[in-house]
Amino acid sequence: QVQLEESGGGLVQAGDSLRLSCAPSGRTLESYAMGWFRQPPGKEREFVAALLWVGSSMVYADSVKGRFTISRDNTKNTVYLQMSSLKPEDTAVYYCAATHRRPVGGGWPDSPRDYPIWGQGTQVTVSS
Repeated sequence: QVQLEESGGGLVQAGDSLRLSCAPSGRTLESYAMGWFRQPPGKEREFVAALLWVGSSMVYADSVKGRFTISRDNTKNTVYLQMSSLKPEDTAVYYCAATHRRPVGGGWPDSPRDYPIWGQGTQVTVSS
């Protein structure tokens, strides 16, 4: 089974930008959808953004809309999360995830249960 590897996390100041990368280990990254989630300290994992592989439609959580952009580079077999205007409340472990099927019941794949494949996560810390 494909494994995902995130990179690009780090410590930044409020207002800075950061780009996270997600690449599979050993296989081509093709799926129904790729998603980014995050888990703030002491909180549950939450949806950030998702990209549908066919058509490249994207959806974002309201909290990051206009600041974060999900994209892919097929030549590099990588999915990115470009984060701008970062805020201290963006501090979290960020995970990428993949699914080869539509969510049960339809709709956007914006729940952790929609994704069977996960990376190990990368820490993003935003200081005020």
